[in-house]
Amino acid sequence: MSGILVYALHYEGEFNKNSLGAVAEGARLASELGTECHAIVVGDTAGLGDELCASLGAHGATKVFRAEGPEGLAQPVVDAMATVIGQHGHRYALFGGGLLGFEIGAGLAARLDAGVCMEVTAVRVEDGALVAERPILQDSQVASVHYRSDVGVIIGRLNAFEAAEASGADAAVEDVAVEYQPHSLKASMVTRGEQRGADVNIEDADVLVAGGRGLGNAEGFEQLEQLAGALGGAVAATRAVVDAGWYSYAAQIGQTGKTVAPKLYLAAGISGAIQHKVGMQASENIVAINKDANAPIFEFSDLGVVGDLNKIVPKLTEAVKAKRGG
Repeated sequence: MSGILVYALHYEGEFNKNSLGAVAEGARLASELGTECHAIVVGDTAGLGDELCASLGAHGATKVFRAEGPEGLAQPVVDAMATVIGQHGHRYALFGGGLLGFEIGAGLAARLDAGVCMEVTAVRVEDGALVAERPILQDSQVASVHYRSDVGVIIGRLNAFEAAEASGADAAVEDVAVEYQPHSLKASMVTRGEQRGADVNIEDADVLVAGGRGLGNAEGFEQLEQLAGALGGAVAATRAVVDAGWYSYAAQIGQTGKTVAPKLYLAAGISGAIQHKVGMQASENIVAINKDANAPIFEFSDLGVVGDLNKIVPKLTEAVKAKRGG
């Protein structure tokens, strides 16, 4: 068996960011294994044109399998992936982060009697096989997971894989006929929305301004919203302030919230506990503002400012607006 099959989620003519990251990661790993990375898309083929499917070649996929069926539901995708793996002998199935990826991956593992690892943050090649790395014990340790089954299922953590573009040509597109199980078609999509309670999807934001208990109260987030607006970003929050009712749950980052990887993560009044760190440590640049010079967040920040955020944030907002001409 050889090859890596990646599920690519699409919506309104675009592929999900985490799916693109998974395709890019699959292509990297396939290259090291001396094999190929293929992708699979499921949905209304009238809206899945050759050009859209072939565009996955820009992220390293050499072939895209296209199956007519319900998109956004787990069981039909399980049927489609099981069919393609059975016909072409893929050794691994790879998913980007997200609830749908978890559900499909778990269902596929059960269908194929395959080993599965979730919340994967890195994958490496070792002795001609893939080894998944998964944080454990509240992300204080990392476990290396090896596969003994014929097929290995790898489900990444949100934003774990970078959606890097490759120099490859357009991917070949191949239609595949799938015989769906009766139970797979029992559910139907009533409505679909990419957002979950917030105007801005923090998982896709390039700039995030996050607030913690150091803000003092819910009103403290007003200054963060002004700074985020000036920077063209979004506002995020820690679990403590969300639990206190200061900000929306949709903005929560951390072990029990969302995982993000923006280009800039500005943390205001956040101590940097391990539960929060695991949700934002992949950020490209981390800037922290905290009056406690011994706050743990300074240990992994690229730039740390010790001082009163209520004085610093407004001044920073003014400076950014002045730099951008208001």
